[in-house]
Amino acid sequence: MDTQTYIYWQDEKMFIGFFETYPDYWTQGESVEALEENLRDIYADLTSGAIPCARKAAQLQIA
Repeated sequence: MDTQTYIYWQDEKMFIGFFETYPDYWTQGESVEALEENLRDIYADLTSGAIPCARKAAQLQIA
């Protein structure tokens, strides 16, 4: 099972979130559970190539 870190917050009645590795692709839901379901859907699109040229964040060890 793959685990991904996501960032989320509540803005009035909606929960908004994105994956740490894909910070440009936000989604939302009326509950945390709905947000997580939408995050799973967008993750599937991002990793399957359904979203062309998806930008991804990464870390680079310099020294």
